[in-house]
Amino acid sequence: MNLFMLLLGCKPSGRHIEQHDIYFGIAEQLGELVSSIENYWPEAKDDIHVDSWRRVTKVGNYQISISTEPVDNKELKLYFVNLGGYKPNDMEEYHYKELVVARELEEAKDLAKKTVFFKHHLSPHIDDKYGIDVDDIYEIEELLPSLFKEQYYVRIEQCPAAISYEDEITNGYFTMEILRDQLE
Repeated sequence: MNLFMLLLGCKPSGRHIEQHDIYFGIAEQLGELVSSIENYWPEAKDDIHVDSWRRVTKVGNYQISISTEPVDNKELKLYFVNLGGYKPNDMEEYHYKELVVARELEEAKDLAKKTVFFKHHLSPHIDDKYGIDVDDIYEIEELLPSLFKEQYYVRIEQCPAAISYEDEITNGYFTMEILRDQLE
């Protein structure tokens, strides 16, 4: 089984531009997540799509895997961090979505603040909490739909020194039909 991180998009009724959210799911293949994705964002109806996705196998110096048995991660947790910031004379709030492994929330925030995104954007911030530079931060296990929380556990292990790869991020426009076709 694999942990997947997806950037979902849709243009809900009454909106002028596309909206986005992050979704985490567990499956052998990406296409197996279609019904869970549709349940996650029911307002999107048939307009939901995936703008990018990643099979999460490595975060920093840690290997990430899925277990059906409870695991002891030695107090380590996998966090999703959403950094936000602005550029001068640009009417956009830019976001950088990052995964970090840390022992606690404050350590995860500190690790996120060391990213390239943070250093190159003016006025990093947190929505509704001005003066802080992390918009959102969650433990991954908090974000998993309940059907996954009940069956699976995230395992975090130190990477062997020889492993230097990074997870590939696939960008594009993938409708639920395209994902379903992957299963056939």
